[in-house]
Amino acid sequence: MGKAKGERRIADNEAKAVTRNIRVSPQKLNLVASAIRGKKVERALADLTFSRKRIAKDVKKTLESAIANAENNHGLDVDALVVAEAHVGKNLVMKRMQPRARGRVGRILKPFSQLTVIVREVEESAAQEGKGA
Repeated sequence: MGKAKGERRIADNEAKAVTRNIRVSPQKLNLVASAIRGKKVERALADLTFSRKRIAKDVKKTLESAIANAENNHGLDVDALVVAEAHVGKNLVMKRMQPRARGRVGRILKPFSQLTVIVREVEESAAQEGKGA
């Protein structure tokens, strides 16, 4: 039985993928996510492949998942996909202690992040305009 299928929260020409509990601060993750926003997926994958940031591998994995969702679940054309959104959110923060001088303690915060990537299928005329940027 189960419950009825809910309405889609995104448009029919979009697909998304979410990665939770990424062990990096949201600020660092947002640097990589902002590098792929608005780009065609093939260009974004190339940028992530050759990025020097450690977290780029996880962002690439999320983007590939969004592309696979678009192709397999929603029947979208992979060649016409553009990264519509890539937003970063906070997740849990592990708190650790480091002993300091005179019996004090230094607090160490180890933040986690979450990444949401939404890809959108665009017409070829709109995709050509994005190449110049």
